[in-house]
Amino acid sequence: MHDDRSLVEARLRRVLDERIRPAVYPESVPLEVAVWHAPGEPVPVAEGLAAEPEPIEAGARWGAPWGTSWFRVTGNVPRAWAGRTVEALLDLGFDENMPGFQCEGLVYRPDGTPVKGLNPRNQWVRVGAPVEGGEEVRLHIEAASNPVILGYHPFRPTQLGDKETAGSEPQYTLTRMDLAVFDETVWQLVADLEVLGELMAELPLESARRWEILRAVEKALDAVDLQDVNGTAARARSLLEPALSAPAVPSAHRISAVGHAHIDSAWLWPLRETVRKVARTVSNMTALLEDEPDFVFAMSQAQQWAWVKEHRPEVWARVKKAVAEGRFVPAGGMWVESDTNMPGSEAMARQFVHGKRFFLDEFGIENEEAWLPDTFGFAAGLPQIITAAGSKWLLTQKISWSQTNKFPHHTFQWEGIDGSRVFTHFPPVDTYNCSMSGSEIAHAARNFRDKGAARRSLAPAGWGDGGGGTTREMIAKAARLRDLEGSAAVVWETPKKFFEQAEAEYPAPPVWVGELYLELHRATLTSQARTKQGNRRSEHLLREAELWSATAAVRTGFPYPYEELDRIWKTVLLHQFHDILPGSSIAWVHREARLTYERIAGELTAIIEAAQRALAGEGTTPLVFNAAPHTRDGVPAGGARTPVTEGRTSLTARPAGGHILDNGLLRIEIDARGLVVSAYDIEADRETVAPGRAANLLQLHPDFPNMWDAWDVDEFYRNTVTDLTDTDETTTGEDGASVRIVRSFGASRVTQVLSLAPGERRLVLDTEVDWHETEKFLKLAFPLDVHAERYASETQFGHFHRPTHTNTSWEAAKFEACNHRFLHVSEPGWGVALVNDSTYGHDVTRTVRTEDDRGTTTTVRVSLLRAPRFPDPETDQGIHRFRHALVPGADIADAVREGWRINLPQRPLTGAGEVAPLVTVDQEAVVVTAVKLADDGSGDVVVRLHEAHGGRARATLTAGFEVTGVRVTDLLERPLEDAAAPDLRDGAIELRLRPFELVTLRLRRG
Repeated sequence: MHDDRSLVEARLRRVLDERIRPAVYPESVPLEVAVWHAPGEPVPVAEGLAAEPEPIEAGARWGAPWGTSWFRVTGNVPRAWAGRTVEALLDLGFDENMPGFQCEGLVYRPDGTPVKGLNPRNQWVRVGAPVEGGEEVRLHIEAASNPVILGYHPFRPTQLGDKETAGSEPQYTLTRMDLAVFDETVWQLVADLEVLGELMAELPLESARRWEILRAVEKALDAVDLQDVNGTAARARSLLEPALSAPAVPSAHRISAVGHAHIDSAWLWPLRETVRKVARTVSNMTALLEDEPDFVFAMSQAQQWAWVKEHRPEVWARVKKAVAEGRFVPAGGMWVESDTNMPGSEAMARQFVHGKRFFLDEFGIENEEAWLPDTFGFAAGLPQIITAAGSKWLLTQKISWSQTNKFPHHTFQWEGIDGSRVFTHFPPVDTYNCSMSGSEIAHAARNFRDKGAARRSLAPAGWGDGGGGTTREMIAKAARLRDLEGSAAVVWETPKKFFEQAEAEYPAPPVWVGELYLELHRATLTSQARTKQGNRRSEHLLREAELWSATAAVRTGFPYPYEELDRIWKTVLLHQFHDILPGSSIAWVHREARLTYERIAGELTAIIEAAQRALAGEGTTPLVFNAAPHTRDGVPAGGARTPVTEGRTSLTARPAGGHILDNGLLRIEIDARGLVVSAYDIEADRETVAPGRAANLLQLHPDFPNMWDAWDVDEFYRNTVTDLTDTDETTTGEDGASVRIVRSFGASRVTQVLSLAPGERRLVLDTEVDWHETEKFLKLAFPLDVHAERYASETQFGHFHRPTHTNTSWEAAKFEACNHRFLHVSEPGWGVALVNDSTYGHDVTRTVRTEDDRGTTTTVRVSLLRAPRFPDPETDQGIHRFRHALVPGADIADAVREGWRINLPQRPLTGAGEVAPLVTVDQEAVVVTAVKLADDGSGDVVVRLHEAHGGRARATLTAGFEVTGVRVTDLLERPLEDAAAPDLRDGAIELRLRPFELVTLRLRRG
């Protein structure tokens, strides 16, 4: 049989492009256009509508980078068009190949009512169906001239990423502003031919169905008079009807289509522009819902809903109506689609608290799914956070981007570090911008890796990032694919409906244990160090503010700052969005983030100081407030006392050059190069540094990944390394317990202070880098004399282990990974912890030593700085400060404790005397992560805690106030009906915890 499919496909492409699609709008007349360019930032709608515009014509350039232009289009419908459907075609200069990454517009009526968004694949506005003829048309367009940053050369450094450097050159050419007749029959013919043509292309050569479609398409094309498409379209459609009405086979893969528009809360645009992107998309989708009765649209990120409510009340009214009808669906139950690797325990919990509570308060809707299609991998602690929030499902797509290993499932149970399991789905369509093309639908069915056991998947359908969401063309295709032979069956459904059906048909899915590591975008753990430091600092300041405010409120009547803390939490959560915290946004975003974190730090410090002053009272007794969850220097966790320090540190010259620090617990030898050549655990009689090696070694690598500069680091970066061993100076500190080292390299300079405090088992390394490199990667290495096949890395509410070897491709792919406050490497009976105050990226490797010494060296390297040039060409230039501590002889309990300690420095104050903790726990393995007053204003005290060492624990929590009742709650502080109330006796609460178990307690005050 001769395969003439390629000939038919070529014919179909040309006829569609050159004859049929142009005939959708067979007649048109130009509109009159005038424009007013707002002089600065976007103006209120009323101001834009009232501005006096100047005439402009198609072909004119417009739009400075990040500017706003208000277009007014006017005209009259020709009387000869009476009885026909008429639309305005408004092309601002779109490139249809790049929906979401260029100019956009929101159309208003003269009274300020929003109509719909304008986007590259969505340029029409309905005027009448039918029109009477003679109607006056008057529309206003709020047009954003956002520059193309990703563009056609996506990794070319550009100054367009900040309004302060972008210049004023017009970015776009006004293309078409017309009134046109819309021929729906021709439009439907386009959809018919596209669906059948795309399906035909996916069917195998020997398929009879393929040949049936081919002949039907041929007949339809023969029936189209190319000089009278509009007059012959109906006949062509009738010839396609038999091919379009053949039903799908009963075993066909089933796709739940969910209208969707993944909108990054900031990325290649600033936060303020996302507010407008959301308004445009929501206007589009609420309008589309009115026209399409089967359509369902889901939108995640409570922050984006809140923006609509705050900034676009007229759009919000339409949203509330659509939500009430059950077709505009709040999804995900998080404040933003955050990164999940780097946010701390409480921050990850609060993403769900604030997200779910918003949807509950506004709509009475409880989200049961986490919706994170674009997040760069998933931490092993996330399943229990999802379940503790009252949710049970997870959707993501991003793991399909992994470069090395293909994930073995699309539907499975994901088990976290505490044993919690979440029913998880990766859409096999492999995109969260599905356009309903035949290739996408066929790929989803072929690609689905759980065939035989399940046959359902989900497809998020719509253009994101300002592309306007789902289009009427996608809906037309989905209607034809609902029950079509040769294709998967497509139906519009809510995420909840999909998960309920998927879970029911697949009662025993496979289980994946541990992190969902994305084998891509590993450099996001390091890029934009200031943003990451701002996040870490804010998380711990929030802990302090809640702890001391709650303690002061109970003890002194201090006014608990509910509103301030709520607002600040939401700001911190917003900045954990998966392109802000990971450092992959434009310069403007990170410049604003730095200023925001500075403001937050000032506000939280003021709250902390006011609460501590209320607690301390008036007096001259020296006090130290300890916000860490462990006692230190005689000061209880969550309390204040005069500190107790013992011992001394000696600093002597090292015979071979350099210095020796010794406090009776550790002896640290620093050579003349400023490198740590010995870190000796005196009590254990054990050396920490591998023989012949040196720790505190700064290493510089070239860093030019194949793609995605700010996102990626490729393994070949390790092929070239420069050890930074030359020093400008090495001097001793005036405190007698520290050594100062200065190094210069390239255009940069590093100043380090290594200190060993009396009575402490940790060497503290304070590192200041004045960084002026380009496309380089700076690491800080610690080669350890430890034989370890795995190491522990802190994650939310616990830790988990990664291998140090590369036995398989899965292990080899994890050449850069994430930790929170600590890493721990150990042999039975002895280990080493490395703790930090603000870094996340790291690598751990094993190397065999010499033939005479057959041991292995385990090298831990923390990632300090990178210097990518896209999307921010000045990434991380300037001064940075990091603090790390090396803790020899540490077990996992030491690692946990020291990780908290380095992030929560003690605060000195004078006062009347000791401040007792609000709550205490008698078991070191049980760590309190939050002490606060209940969000509902009841005055109840909420305590969140978890088992932190990875074993079973029994503990007694004692309250420093009268407790009349205690309940176990979810993260939203709602009592868990199936959880027994803990034993409460005289203010003491008995607890039994599983490994890493997370518990939230609500204590009612007497």
